[in-house]
Amino acid sequence: MLISFVIPCYKSEKNLNSVVSEIFNVMESTNYQYEIILVDDCSPDETAKEIKVLSQNHPAITGILLAKNMGQHAALMAGLGRTQGDLVICADDDGQTPIINAIDLIDKIKKGYDVVYADYHERSERSIGRRVGTIVNRYMANWLIGKPKEIGTSSFVAMKRYVVDEILKYKNPYPYIAGLIFRTTNNITSVKVAQRQRLSGQSGYSFKKLLALWINGFTAFSIKPLRVSIILGMIVACMGFMIGVYTVIHKLVNPNIVIGYSSLMAAMLFLGGMIMLLLGMIGEYIGRIYISINESPQYVIKEIIKDGRHT
Repeated sequence: MLISFVIPCYKSEKNLNSVVSEIFNVMESTNYQYEIILVDDCSPDETAKEIKVLSQNHPAITGILLAKNMGQHAALMAGLGRTQGDLVICADDDGQTPIINAIDLIDKIKKGYDVVYADYHERSERSIGRRVGTIVNRYMANWLIGKPKEIGTSSFVAMKRYVVDEILKYKNPYPYIAGLIFRTTNNITSVKVAQRQRLSGQSGYSFKKLLALWINGFTAFSIKPLRVSIILGMIVACMGFMIGVYTVIHKLVNPNIVIGYSSLMAAMLFLGGMIMLLLGMIGEYIGRIYISINESPQYVIKEIIKDGRHT
């Protein structure tokens, strides 16, 4: 069996050698053949140079250099497209992924599962923002893409070949790997593992990138937000009707009552805000349709490096 490791890389020049060495140490203790696909997401540091050196020194490594920073999920798609393995494992470039647990993921696949996630029951995240982001992503996945609550997800995941092939059929921009996985198969499980401390540096997910990821998850694989907007519209319309009836009755009962300017303005601002929010949501869907029609690429590969040579 050939095992393919796909690792998206961003600002990881100091971590890559350790991450790759750990994969070598783990896989050399098994009878599996393996390959490692390192995808540089147009990192501003010397990550690309480090990938070239590693590729030159290790025949099992293939380097992919993207021409533009497209995000983790697009980088994963670029890497998945170069894999040849019967089983594909996606991992992180920061050393937080316990590669030793890759054997546990492989064993679960051999028991018949199509996809096995590493569920981090102990996370090394310390910032409130990252913790909030993790919680939001979890609930978003449960509601929007139908992830069972008992299955924990992370960027450390193993997939059978047919699942990868199905994922690669998605050619539109803004890929969302979890959404693509859960629309492909329900034969999914997870394994409890402990996340380690980052070797160096900080997470590449700023609040802006996390927000973009959430919006992508909301709009790429579900129309539930549009259905929620319909329900909200009905609720607000009913509230407005009831308030109108109440106002008329109140005026008939007490003709001397003065209609409040403040309450009127509050109602107008509330309704205006709701309308703008829902129009923005609809506009996001339409914008993605427009971008897809114009065939905006998921990623652009600048170089592919194998054995230190460009291919």
